[in-house]
Amino acid sequence: MERGLTPVARRLRRDATDVESLLWRRLRGRQIEDVKFRRQFLIRPYVADFASVELKLIIELDGGHHSRSNADAERTRWIEANGYTVIRFWNNDVTENIAGVLETIRREILNARGH
Repeated sequence: MERGLTPVARRLRRDATDVESLLWRRLRGRQIEDVKFRRQFLIRPYVADFASVELKLIIELDGGHHSRSNADAERTRWIEANGYTVIRFWNNDVTENIAGVLETIRREILNARGH
């Protein structure tokens, strides 16, 4: 773990957005296919919103500020180059279609397991 990012990750967990909290309530406690997720997971030099270390699966939530961000594309390339799969959801997808988001995550989990 990179010490400089640890306080950032702690702060992000403490100050989670409503959308992050909504999705976290559905991911925590192995609720989807018995997969353990962590939130604000350090994958230096980045902090991912949610991660399954076991499956090398990263879930990122994007608000409006991400729509023009080349940094997000660079971040995704770097994370994927390090063996992770990244799936992204817009915040409004989580708030307006949580069932669809959870189904997409479930399918990714099954895919990662080779089912």
